[in-house]
Amino acid sequence: MRAVSNKEVLLLCAAILIIDLLAFYWLQSITQLIGLDWLIYLIHGLFWFFTIGLVSSIIILKIRLDRIHPQRKHLLITSLYGLTVSSFIPKVIFVIIISVLFFTNYAFSQKESLLVIPIVGLFSGFLPFFVIMHAIFRALYRFKVHHSKIRTRHLSEKTGRLKIVHISDLHLGSFNFRYHILERAVKIINHIEPDLILFTGDLVNNFAWELKGWSEVLQKLEATYGKYAVLGNHDYGDYSSWKTEDLKQKNFESIKYFYRKIGFRLLLNESEILPFKEAKLGIIGVENWGHPPFPQHGDLNKALEDLPDTDLNILLSHDPTHWAEEVVGVTDIFLTLSGHTHGMQAGVNLKNKQWSPIKYKYKHWAGIHKEGNQYLNVNRGLGWLGFPGRLGMRPEISFIEILPKS
Repeated sequence: MRAVSNKEVLLLCAAILIIDLLAFYWLQSITQLIGLDWLIYLIHGLFWFFTIGLVSSIIILKIRLDRIHPQRKHLLITSLYGLTVSSFIPKVIFVIIISVLFFTNYAFSQKESLLVIPIVGLFSGFLPFFVIMHAIFRALYRFKVHHSKIRTRHLSEKTGRLKIVHISDLHLGSFNFRYHILERAVKIINHIEPDLILFTGDLVNNFAWELKGWSEVLQKLEATYGKYAVLGNHDYGDYSSWKTEDLKQKNFESIKYFYRKIGFRLLLNESEILPFKEAKLGIIGVENWGHPPFPQHGDLNKALEDLPDTDLNILLSHDPTHWAEEVVGVTDIFLTLSGHTHGMQAGVNLKNKQWSPIKYKYKHWAGIHKEGNQYLNVNRGLGWLGFPGRLGMRPEISFIEILPKS
């Protein structure tokens, strides 16, 4: 995660205090309906106890951040992230709704606020609060299989269908060593009985110690023809300061070695021919390819060197922007697999409608995309980073079937 500046922390704290002052002003119009003074004082006291506690915790954490162990640091940051979002957003909505209702009522009737207005305002704040609680405590680990079918003449009827499971962005450090959670995902994947399991990077948040104990879980993943992976921007250790460059390199080497332990072939700007029944598949993998501020290590030309003729080529590249920049219309790569966006862990996923704020940064941010005879699948991620929840954007297992076109 990107380091947050002192200015950004102060602006956040100021925003929290301003919204809470406005929310408290309107809260008093509700608590005055209570006949018990002691209960009113208790509600007001708890309101400001939480606000002052939250702001103080954010400032103290920022001051002490560099002296906290990375494992504990991540837990504290994500906990405060969750508390801030679950408090701030409902209060913003509460203030907006009750203000609009009050001033609309006053403009048209010239009377004091009706009893119904503070009650409606209160419920308008509670509703998003419960939605966010669902995102944190329920939706975060409700794995969803997104099933897509692609037909092509690259595979013959004799070869039959190719079953691919595509996963991405595990961010294992965010699971805090709760191995049983990902074991559920492993069972779902193995039940599909895939020919290939392809992973498109961000195995960790930053550190190799996040991998402790996970080999026993992830080596249970089963694929008939092979398991392949590439690196994502978080796998290089770039989001932390290191005492020496040697320590950073050792961290990086440990992350790369982990793939061997779990039976994945890590592709570092290289390709491999994979016999599949009557066909020859080209599995191509590049290191992280991205525009600043993301590191640029990917080299597609190098990965394609010495790749002989194949029936169907599949590219693993962490960042979906790579597809439009260097793949479409330039290469004969049939299917590109990416991740990186997480679908922003928030959005709308309906049968005929998909939307997320991340669409304003990434043109291709989730699902299957097609240009000519070339395809891209962007996985929404199995893990999470930052906000410890998924709001309308459940963790994804992509199941892609490539079928012969008759």
